[in-house]
Amino acid sequence: MTADMERLLARLREYEPFDGAAILDDVEALLDGAAPDEEDVEELAMRLRGHSMQLVQIAVANGADQTGTEASRLIQMARTLRAEEMPDDHGQAVGLLRRMACSVNDLHDHLGAHNFLRQTA
Repeated sequence: MTADMERLLARLREYEPFDGAAILDDVEALLDGAAPDEEDVEELAMRLRGHSMQLVQIAVANGADQTGTEASRLIQMARTLRAEEMPDDHGQAVGLLRRMACSVNDLHDHLGAHNFLRQTA
C-alpha cells in the first residue's frame, strides 16, 4: 500500500459524519443549563472543538470563508476560541466553554441558513 493510500485510509477511519443534533445538544447544555461539573469540562471542550473543526471545514469547502464576509468572521472566531488553552479555574473554563458554544451555534446557524448543511436540527 502506498503512503498516499495509507493517509487516505487513516483519514477515513477518523471520519465522523455530520451530526447537527449532537452539536445543538452540546450547545444547549452549555447555554441553557447549569454550569457543567469540573470533571465534565475537558470532555465538553473536546466535543466543542470537534464540532468547531467540522463546521469550519464545511464552511471552507463551500467557499464561505471569503475575506470580509460574516462567515469569515465566524470562522476566525471559531479558530481563535478552539486554540485557547482551557483555564484551570472552573469559572473561567465554563466561560470559555460557553463562548465556544456560542461560536459553534452561530457558525452552525449561518451555514444552515445558507444551505451548506445537509441536516440541521
